[in-house]
Amino acid sequence: MEILVIFTVVMAIIILHEPVAQWIGKFNERRLHKQFLAQETFYHAVVSRYFKYYNRLSLQEQRRFLFRVFLFRRIKRFHYIEVAETPEMPILVSAVSVQLTLGLEKFQMNYFRDIYLLQDDYHYGFYSRPFQGHVDHSGIYLSWDNFLKGLKGITPNCNVGLHEMGHALAYVNFITQTEEDKHFKKEFKNFSKVARPIFNAIQEGTKTILGDYAGVNYHEFWAVSVEVFFENPIRLKHELPELYHAMARLLKQDPLEVFLHAKMAA
Repeated sequence: MEILVIFTVVMAIIILHEPVAQWIGKFNERRLHKQFLAQETFYHAVVSRYFKYYNRLSLQEQRRFLFRVFLFRRIKRFHYIEVAETPEMPILVSAVSVQLTLGLEKFQMNYFRDIYLLQDDYHYGFYSRPFQGHVDHSGIYLSWDNFLKGLKGITPNCNVGLHEMGHALAYVNFITQTEEDKHFKKEFKNFSKVARPIFNAIQEGTKTILGDYAGVNYHEFWAVSVEVFFENPIRLKHELPELYHAMARLLKQDPLEVFLHAKMAA
């Protein structure tokens, strides 16, 4: 009899766990949304200044974008190393991550609690060359000067924020497996069927819009693809159409579609 009761309780917990968790999640989201509304105007002012992608979204998508920025921002600890802190900095870093993951269900990258902002290029580990950013078990690191250059479009096809968030997204899905997005993990296999031959060709000397750095290793190929997908979608689709469409399916976003929608709405 006791075994039957225990079994019944266990089964009830298993069956009810997901619905209860969803209810709690929605309750917390509504509560947080009230907090967000008080800051929405400021968030919009900051993000709209730098993000053309955001400005091209519909009003409904812009509000969803900003709320995700708010949620991402609130669970991160930002550390400022030899760089002057401003209220805009954590919002802009959060917005880069949200741009990348806007089409995905999982976007908060909970494994990474700490984000480090450094003023300039820096040295890491035993590497001789300076870094603009990197991701490891301790957090996400970004050179602020280079981050801003990417946002302002000063460095063509290069956006260190998107690049490192691309690494972070892969990290939580494939290395720590702490925040797995089912669609992303499943579709990444199809992405690789297209991407691997291009990566191999770059390693053998083929020149593409992705540049030579994409041939360093497959991790860098992925991160560079993220940058170019958002920074130069027209040329990427023209030169590597299969890769472009694979990226669009993987991230459930199409930058050119967003651009055309904005143009028609104008």
